[in-house]
Amino acid sequence: MSYRLPPLNALRAFEAAARHLSFKKAAIELSVTPTAVSHQIKSLEEFLDLPLFRRLARALELTPHGEAMLPKVREGLECFAIAVENAHEHVAGGRLLVLAPPSFATRWLVPRLRRFALTQPSLNLHIVRSRSAIDSDSSLAPPGFDNIDLRDEDSQVLIRFGLGNYPGFRVDRMFGSDYIAVCSPRLLQSATPLRQPSDVRFQVLLHDDSIADERARPSWSEWLRLAGVTGVDCSAGPHFSDSGLAFVAAVDGLGIALASRPLVAVAIAEGRLIAPFDITVVQQYAYYVVTPEAISDRPAVKSFRRWLLEEAKTEEISGSRA
Repeated sequence: MSYRLPPLNALRAFEAAARHLSFKKAAIELSVTPTAVSHQIKSLEEFLDLPLFRRLARALELTPHGEAMLPKVREGLECFAIAVENAHEHVAGGRLLVLAPPSFATRWLVPRLRRFALTQPSLNLHIVRSRSAIDSDSSLAPPGFDNIDLRDEDSQVLIRFGLGNYPGFRVDRMFGSDYIAVCSPRLLQSATPLRQPSDVRFQVLLHDDSIADERARPSWSEWLRLAGVTGVDCSAGPHFSDSGLAFVAAVDGLGIALASRPLVAVAIAEGRLIAPFDITVVQQYAYYVVTPEAISDRPAVKSFRRWLLEEAKTEEISGSRA
């Protein structure tokens, strides 16, 4: 059976432009120029004799024809990718690249990797700490997959800290990241010990600025409000661009930090940190496993994602008991 189909590159350009609603972002993803994307879209519209986009002054919108066409085009491209993947033999040396926020990688992922390695000893795992794995703006598509080639032996998994809104990708929520006040046990024996929340006025407040969006950042003003404490300068104290630095400062006894409960659980269990007060700042960001749909069923990706979600389930259960 013969099919009259438009060029594959035009369909890829359409799917990327429709997902981003931007020729420029689609061009970056496809490693071509915006002009090339525009030409591909125009040729596809001429082939169909239908408009697919409304080109506004500062925006791009799908027409009803484009909206109707997008799901099937996306499904078709994913089927192409899976067919190529199934036909292509994977060599044993293929890597699984895991991109994760720096503090998550250091304090949550790596301490648990031994358990995964026991079940998958032959997997060529590469862990990459990346600040780009943290939501930084309102961008819908997470960074980290721009250069992925489905013909490669390598696979990628992104552990993303953010709002979880990433169209075009498989997204699995791991766990939330509510914040608690933590400090070195030495502060309990200091000249001004921490006996009640109002005692924080005598301590140095440590600020974690690793989340670029200030509205989503844990704040001492919110913690103090929940604690019913007034008269404290909540902006005073050192600020850190990396939560790992705030963590080290707290362990070293410099002051009190607001820290993600899952990421300090081990340090608290080991006695390096304590959580002197049962006050929690609810955080809208959470940790997600994000994978391109077209490679989400690769054996290495599936096994690692399954393991992550099992570990996360244990984290949620232990967190609910805390």
